[in-house]
Amino acid sequence: MASTLDRLSDRLPAWARGMPRRRLLAGAAVVLLVVVIAVSCGGGSGGRADVPVVEGEPDAGIDGVRAPSTATGDTLRVVSDEIDSLDPQRSYLPGVWNLMRLYTRTLVTYDSEPGATTELVPDLATDLGTPSEDGLSWTFTLREGVTFENGRPITAQDVKYGIQRSFASDVVVGGPTYVVDLLDDPANPYPGPFSREEDDPDLTSVETPDERTIIFRLRAPQPDFPYVMALPSSSPVPAEADTGADYGRDPVSSGPYAITSVDPATGILLERNPQWNPDTDPVRTALPDRVVVRTDLNGVERDQALLAGSADVDITGTGIQSPTTARLAGDEDHPVRDRLDDLTTGSLRLLALPTDVAPMNNADCRAAVAAVVDRAGVQQELGAVNAVRRSVLWPRGLAGGPEDADRRPDLDRARASLEACGFPDGFSTVLAVPDTPPSVAVAEEVAAQLAEVGIQAEIRPLSAGNFYATDVGSPDSVAANGFGIILATWTADFPTAGSFLAPLVDGRAIRSVGNTNYARLDDPEVIALVDAARAAGEPAAWREVVGAVEAASVYVPLVESRVQLLAGQRLRNGLVMRPYAGYDLATAGVR
Repeated sequence: MASTLDRLSDRLPAWARGMPRRRLLAGAAVVLLVVVIAVSCGGGSGGRADVPVVEGEPDAGIDGVRAPSTATGDTLRVVSDEIDSLDPQRSYLPGVWNLMRLYTRTLVTYDSEPGATTELVPDLATDLGTPSEDGLSWTFTLREGVTFENGRPITAQDVKYGIQRSFASDVVVGGPTYVVDLLDDPANPYPGPFSREEDDPDLTSVETPDERTIIFRLRAPQPDFPYVMALPSSSPVPAEADTGADYGRDPVSSGPYAITSVDPATGILLERNPQWNPDTDPVRTALPDRVVVRTDLNGVERDQALLAGSADVDITGTGIQSPTTARLAGDEDHPVRDRLDDLTTGSLRLLALPTDVAPMNNADCRAAVAAVVDRAGVQQELGAVNAVRRSVLWPRGLAGGPEDADRRPDLDRARASLEACGFPDGFSTVLAVPDTPPSVAVAEEVAAQLAEVGIQAEIRPLSAGNFYATDVGSPDSVAANGFGIILATWTADFPTAGSFLAPLVDGRAIRSVGNTNYARLDDPEVIALVDAARAAGEPAAWREVVGAVEAASVYVPLVESRVQLLAGQRLRNGLVMRPYAGYDLATAGVR
């Protein structure tokens, strides 16, 4: 057995290698069960007769619940692409954050009520937190009776320790770092909990006066701070169980399930956490007895599993793939259509026009580009099932946004703008684009449109892996390479106007690496409007920000991504969790 486990360990994904053998052995007992389930549920696209299809209708899970049920038991079968990490402080994939709702709790979390999944509700905390009058501090009180999987009570000190881990960028790599930006002292940076230097500073901006109270003191007011606390990276971690970079191999559960095994063939197994008390958890229903996650499947494989009945939920948030879409397009009465939930994702594809790269440093030249763009052509290139036209810098699902006039190209206005900027016959520039087929196709369509008024855009495909971090994410790189147009896709981490807009338009957000203000917009008027919007906390104030940015012609919104989620044949309580663009695992069932 030992040699077998050694061989299995070599085949495990990176995040699972070294997982304690007790957990690998626990999984061995269920491997046969999982394989039997997968084989017995295989079949054609309509499924086998021994796999009953839950009745439903299109879009039942968008603002409602698909096949409601309170029945417990059985196994929820989940399929996924790559899992970046099971360490809550290291993951930066929304689908994995969805999975973490099963074994990770936070002070606040997203609501599991139909139509309200972008709203926050208390989780480990008794409420949504209390801000000070100046917005510079937030206080939370923990519920009584919440424990880890080993039965030890969860304390405010555990929450602080989990947050401290994100500061250790040399050990805990890959997760969001909002807490660093909000809580660290630039003059005396906190190095994280793993450093042992005698003169290391403490994280004094987080106070725990007792085991149930935690106080955060921010460097600047941030109304979205509760959303930061809803990220898995803000979850509690017991210091005595922290193994640093290896913590994702055996994370300690604070939720209704615990990871009990990882297998290279069947993926991750989560089983009930006997220490979880449903009386302390208003969000999770925890209906299945166990959850099995098969990982590293491509999109077509995930679709096939859902169609055949061998999977219940796909958590990647990408929706069904083009071959599946084409398969359904020719049959409007296909029964699988009743299992689809169609939604826009909040992911906006746009053109950024850097203000420090000639000739885009001229507002009239930028206006010419904005006027010539034909969004219908971009949508056609991507396919109407994959994209919805969008001409305002505001996702459709975000409440309170400006009206979208769905602007069409105006070549006369584009030529007038070219005349005003001193290039009546057009100009040449470089169009930087991620080297992926959809992005290159969009770039070619945009370049063809620009050529109609004499703007010659040289398409420059760049490595998708480095595109946002070091290519267009580096202002020096953009300027040195003359990237006058950048084709980017932007998605906010939180469903708020501030989270979507500020990283794109606030001049104070410009960074030398990983910059998200792709247009390098550094306008005092816009900055003042951002501060006013944060203070007001109302959509109307953020609409003023959008108006000022639109007038500067630094961003040209094109389309918003659209996905069609496919519910498995057995899925019950299919509730679309909008922040994760997938069905909520915390409430899903199969009976």
